[in-house]
Amino acid sequence: MTGKHDRLATMGFLTSRSRTAAPVRVTVLAAALALGVGLTSGCGGDEDVAASDSSQTTTARTSATTSSTPLPTSSATPSLTTLTNRCGAAKLKSMTQRQKLAQLIMVGVTGTADARQVVRSEQIGGIFIGSWTDKSILTSGAAANISRSAKIPLMVSVDQEGGRVSRLSDLGIDAPSARQLAQSKTLAQVRSIAAQMGRQMKRLGVTVDFAPSIDVSNESDNEVIGDRSFSNDPNVVTRFGGAFARGLADAGIIPVYKHFPGHGHGSGDSHLGVVQTPPLASLQNSDLVPFRRLLANPGPAAAMVGHLIVPGLTSPDMPASLDAKAIRMLRTGKGYNGPAFNGVIFSDDLGSMAAISSKYPITQAAVLSIRAGVDVALWTTTDQVPAVLDSLEAAVRDGRLSKSAVDTKVVRVLRAKGVLTC
Repeated sequence: MTGKHDRLATMGFLTSRSRTAAPVRVTVLAAALALGVGLTSGCGGDEDVAASDSSQTTTARTSATTSSTPLPTSSATPSLTTLTNRCGAAKLKSMTQRQKLAQLIMVGVTGTADARQVVRSEQIGGIFIGSWTDKSILTSGAAANISRSAKIPLMVSVDQEGGRVSRLSDLGIDAPSARQLAQSKTLAQVRSIAAQMGRQMKRLGVTVDFAPSIDVSNESDNEVIGDRSFSNDPNVVTRFGGAFARGLADAGIIPVYKHFPGHGHGSGDSHLGVVQTPPLASLQNSDLVPFRRLLANPGPAAAMVGHLIVPGLTSPDMPASLDAKAIRMLRTGKGYNGPAFNGVIFSDDLGSMAAISSKYPITQAAVLSIRAGVDVALWTTTDQVPAVLDSLEAAVRDGRLSKSAVDTKVVRVLRAKGVLTC
């Protein structure tokens, strides 16, 4: 995920930008539990979608053995109904509809004052630290303090892949690009490097890293994916992407696999305009392989959906991040012989990437994405948060977004945060 500011950063016009132990309540165990739960999805995309059958999941788990040790995961997989009745009901009952919807929002902030104001006024679920953000929000401990003082702790996120996408390099947190790592390091070394970055981020109050990119690509280094991809070989991407994610998880950071269903062979840059991938059939043995294998044992990992038109999957004018069919495929595994994925699903930046912003204002894009099945809508500024929440409330009132779908998403988010631990 990178937004307008980050595209400029990649081009050299801005500084680089696609938790402290005490206040942070997200733990690898709690997050792993969050992803071991069977949740259902809806009318737009996140409600009443059946989980993939056991044989499909077994096949996906078997294929996952091509990567190294899996991330930790829970053996308990209660249904959403059981989960909500047993675990989430009391918490959900204590929240207003607007507070629930606010948990489904993550926005970029300019600094401490901006973050404090939007959290205080709208109780949003997460903030994003971009290239434009005053990093004193991290070094001063403000991000952790804001999270600790909120009614529900925040997800504090960043794009910290290494290489070109090292948003915290000014703070001494850096690593080689994914491509360099795969070409020069062992799997154990990659895991160690990611764990070291993770520990540094955790001390600053970061809880979520939008990495690794598990896009399969042979683009030249400086193209939109380019050296952000470990390799054009999906098996290499699976092994090294999995090692990177395990390292982050070792440090207590939630890794995010991106950009489903695969940006690496797209027609262009979704920051600049519409991007079309090869047909779904062509993605099956390439771009989708890392997702199929790594999401079989995701541990605490989340996933991000890209702004990608996929012939044979999405509607011709609807990117995957807004298309219920694409998100349903990720959630159930059906359509690419993958596992059912019950973790948090993020959108890519909905506010400043032209693949979305050239057609939809954020007040519409956020609603479309959440209706389609995304759990957390992400964009890079705070000014439209009240208007987006107004639009989401209107969608609930008129039935475009069901209350049960919202509750499903909130339970996922709260479990990932460790607020709900059952």
